[in-house]
Amino acid sequence: MSEMEYRRLGRSGLQVSVLSFGSWVTFGKKDQLETAKEAAECLSAAKDAGVNFFDNAEAYSAGESERVMGQAFRDLGWKRHEYIVSTKLFWGIHDEINMKNTLNRKYLSQAIDASLERFGLDFVDLVYCHRADPKTPIEETVWAMSDMITQGKALYWGTSEWTADEIRAAYDIADRHNLHKPLMEQPQYNILWRERVEKEYARLYEDIGLGTTIWSPLSSGLLTGKYMNGIPEGSRATLPGYEWLKGMLTDEGRNKKVADLKVIADELGVTLAQFALAWCAKNPHVSTVITGASNADQVRENMKALDVMPLITKEIMDRVDIISFF
Repeated sequence: MSEMEYRRLGRSGLQVSVLSFGSWVTFGKKDQLETAKEAAECLSAAKDAGVNFFDNAEAYSAGESERVMGQAFRDLGWKRHEYIVSTKLFWGIHDEINMKNTLNRKYLSQAIDASLERFGLDFVDLVYCHRADPKTPIEETVWAMSDMITQGKALYWGTSEWTADEIRAAYDIADRHNLHKPLMEQPQYNILWRERVEKEYARLYEDIGLGTTIWSPLSSGLLTGKYMNGIPEGSRATLPGYEWLKGMLTDEGRNKKVADLKVIADELGVTLAQFALAWCAKNPHVSTVITGASNADQVRENMKALDVMPLITKEIMDRVDIISFF
């Protein structure tokens, strides 16, 4: 397998593996990865391939994902300098006013402490505002996130699924007050979902040095091709709470595009999933592609996308454009 590539996260000096590993829909989930032992097998397989960034969030399994990942780190005996870990804050896990769907200072200051306690860590490397909060002044959020960095509870902060205008507003506030600036954004990005990363954020890469840690590179599994003939048992769309995915995964138009993309992957002799991951990584504005897996074998299969990247020529990219924009 090809060696892992490492890219600087935005304008920072931090280098992240171009393929990373995330725990959404897996760690702490019933019928997925409930135990630290199972999680450790996935983390170990990823690290063996050169992965150094592991993504998480407070909201994943209501905090259980952080607990499982933290325990797996300890069970594996990893030193803190060997990996980069993130969390994301917004949704909250307490059904109390000021403690859910917010980015106010009270919530953020308590949420980061609770996340660190669940992880069993002194700090996370990256912390994100998991969504924008129109009810809290951006200035309040920027000060709270900057203070988090100053206090040593996180090293860098960023956003997830914010608009370009919201990111620029946060950056300008931080710049004006000499605060720690937002460094990275975590948007959805894949062959079938391109607008925000390629167009909306286009000016931000040069203007403010925005890095991206993209999620859903396989479009919630659609780009594996396994939904072309319906929803198989045991897939993500059958999990409780993920019924909302069914419409997208069974959409006839999207699956027609998936079938056309599979023709290209077959020509290259690779799986559609590996091709889709490699395609995301070919974008120079993508710092890292967050992959997911429910077992170590899946992790190893995903990591073979490193071998596919050199196969994706301009001609292949042009063919993908025709399919995805049609």
